[in-house]
Amino acid sequence: MKLLIAIVISSYLLLSCRSENNETANSSDLITKPATEVDIAFPSDTAKLANIITLNATASYLLKSDVKANTNGYITKITIKMADPVSKGMLLFALETKEARALGNTINKLDQSFHFNGNANVISPATGYVAMLNHQIGDYVQDGEILATITDANSFGFVVDVPYEYLQIVKNKKVLPITLPDGIVLQGTIAKVMPTVDAISQTVKILLKVSANDIPENLIGTISFSKNLDYGLSVPKMAVLSDEGQTSFWVMKLINDSTAVKTIIEKGIETDKFIQVKSGDLTTKDPVLISGNFGLSDTAAVHIAKSKKR
Repeated sequence: MKLLIAIVISSYLLLSCRSENNETANSSDLITKPATEVDIAFPSDTAKLANIITLNATASYLLKSDVKANTNGYITKITIKMADPVSKGMLLFALETKEARALGNTINKLDQSFHFNGNANVISPATGYVAMLNHQIGDYVQDGEILATITDANSFGFVVDVPYEYLQIVKNKKVLPITLPDGIVLQGTIAKVMPTVDAISQTVKILLKVSANDIPENLIGTISFSKNLDYGLSVPKMAVLSDEGQTSFWVMKLINDSTAVKTIIEKGIETDKFIQVKSGDLTTKDPVLISGNFGLSDTAAVHIAKSKKR
């Protein structure tokens, strides 16, 4: 009797285990791999592709004139201050010679017809701004000593260090827009190309003249120009992925509504929005992933959230 009861219980437990295993297997079959939500866009063959080269342009005065004392003496008058605008021929300093200070009044008392005063005037050699002021009233200076430095307004412009490989492109343009940090754009005309090349950087200095004359020295603006132009097949920049060494590039191409495959491409011209596809299994009818594509493996399950057409 006991043996019969044990056999019945064992049979019941065995059937229960098989039932649970079948239910577990059925549940596993129902679990599917989650799909990544993605946005897509279509390649274009009409996007304007150009390599944009951007270079710094520095505001500079190529010529600065030194104002020098024309005699030994004491400074009795100064008509300028730092950063003051001056014009050529303007009185800047008045000097009184040492001899005049010691003997001038005595000589005039002896004979007023001499009209001796021993004063000398120093005038500006150029039109520009006061860049440096070295002395003050009462200082004793010697003949030829530098009293101040005046920037020459006629020599003002923006200096650009242009790589020699781009020199001919820049020279052909003749006029280059200069964008200042505050967004103002000035039209720069090529005034001079220096006849030397920097031995290390292999760049050539070019002077761009502008009509504005109130630009502070050493202000840095930028110039931009296109190196080349093309209309080949291109994809949005966000669609292109690469390995860590950026030696291999690919896009995730949608082959149906729920599957994306890895498609190797060769990059061409790159702009701020598009990347040219020089070669690869891709046409304008093949949707590519532009978001949610990072880290996806080949033949990934996806769910389309948004489509962008151009």
